[in-house]
Amino acid sequence: HALQRLELGGLILRRQGAQAKVISRHKPRKFSQSFNSPADILRYPRDTYRTNLLEEYIEADIATSKLLGVAEGSSWYHIGGIRKQKGSEQIIAWTDIYILPQFASLTKDPEHTQVMVYEQIEKKYGARIERAEVDVYAAAASPIISKRLGIEPNASCLVIIRRYFDDQDKLFEVTVTHHPENKYKYSMEFKASSE
Repeated sequence: HALQRLELGGLILRRQGAQAKVISRHKPRKFSQSFNSPADILRYPRDTYRTNLLEEYIEADIATSKLLGVAEGSSWYHIGGIRKQKGSEQIIAWTDIYILPQFASLTKDPEHTQVMVYEQIEKKYGARIERAEVDVYAAAASPIISKRLGIEPNASCLVIIRRYFDDQDKLFEVTVTHHPENKYKYSMEFKASSE
């Protein structure tokens, strides 16, 4: 259908019972961003490290299950830690990492605080990331997060939630990271596609 091609191309708008309306005389440019690996998704500089301050087995309560997007009562291994830049005492993030309990022993690996947890799971356990979801939003820091980051209660934070799924579409890791205001910057570049 010619009209369908024009509509898909972003040139006309069609509604049932109304005439087709021209919305552009030029085909809109499309932009895309590609990632070669999950490491490209909101990557930290290589000169940062995590210090684990909390490690525990948990069952997701109502609030945790809602935040993570998992079933209430599901079992997870929780790692909580601060991220700093080498040579600085400035805290750039607090991260809560939730992994399946069978992966808990990876915290004993010598490179654990230097390497992303999903990379360790892939290397040590052979899990393969098939897809990842990322949510980014602003929120006021809770009293607990404020204390961990050394900021005022209700101060602004950038919150990033990452969910990693294996090739069976099973969720095996969720990270919830709080960045204090003005401590983290993410830049993206988009290139026009050749279509």
